[in-house]
Amino acid sequence: MKRRQFITLLGGAAAWPLAARAQVSTRRPLVAVLTGASSATASRYVGGFAERMQELGYVASRDVEIVYRYADGDLARLPALVDELVRLKPDVLIAVNTEAAIAMRQATATIPIVAPAVTDPVAFGLVASHARPGANVTGILATLDTLPEKQLALAAEVIRGAVKMGMLVNAAFQAHAIMRQGTEKAAAALAITLVPAEVRLPDDLDAAFHSLARERVEAVLVLQDPMSLAERRRIAMLAMAARLPTMFGFREYVEAGGLMSYGLDLRANFRRAADYADKILKGTKPADLPVELPTKFELVINLKTAKAIGLTVAESFLVRADEVIE
Repeated sequence: MKRRQFITLLGGAAAWPLAARAQVSTRRPLVAVLTGASSATASRYVGGFAERMQELGYVASRDVEIVYRYADGDLARLPALVDELVRLKPDVLIAVNTEAAIAMRQATATIPIVAPAVTDPVAFGLVASHARPGANVTGILATLDTLPEKQLALAAEVIRGAVKMGMLVNAAFQAHAIMRQGTEKAAAALAITLVPAEVRLPDDLDAAFHSLARERVEAVLVLQDPMSLAERRRIAMLAMAARLPTMFGFREYVEAGGLMSYGLDLRANFRRAADYADKILKGTKPADLPVELPTKFELVINLKTAKAIGLTVAESFLVRADEVIE
């Protein structure tokens, strides 16, 4: 080989690793967010994630790429959406709810998964324990053991001693089995008779509310899930038509016409999820990030809905609300 050719080849060989290193160093980390709701429904709480990421120094399209997928309330779409996101090889996956986290965990055992609102991750095999998750999933709980009792007690207070309440349950949403048990236990402690109405699809909602009206329940507790969140306006209309007060877990239901909600501030949980993502992007393993309890709860009540169903809400109750919609 001629000396000039040898030097050229040697120089080229030395340049390749430098080029490769430059390519790796300029790659922006990719975070993939999956929510069960629509883009419009999820914008408030998902926006909290992007907002907090920017506060932590991750400007979208400059320091990080964030991609979003929405199931629009259809749980059947989750596996396909998860598969699509996993094939993008993100650095972090964000799973808005328990069903999404389960689908992600089934799809990958290596990509870190953060669930901003997960129900009993130990029971579903997502983590070994809250303190030591042990695998690739971590996050923030969607509820506390005391939450169902508080929701029922607030509903009974507004309706002045209601003792018979309906509970709307999505039998297709795995987390509802655990949430239902907690609510039934809370109802027993408060001497409230609980009447469950199961649904699986939006088409089941009309029959469910007709059934609850026939049972003469005094209020309805709607367990949160992607389907009911997507159908929240319809649920509000059905409840108003039956003159049934409603209690929900998220404020989005009340903004759509439900009577009241008491539960975690989902936006605050998504902001906290950004802190998890930041730590993971800096090298912390999800196995070493404990599952946290939600820290911010809010009570929201819709006075327009109260008036529509002929319910007078005491001023002493209104002053305790975080927001009153008039």
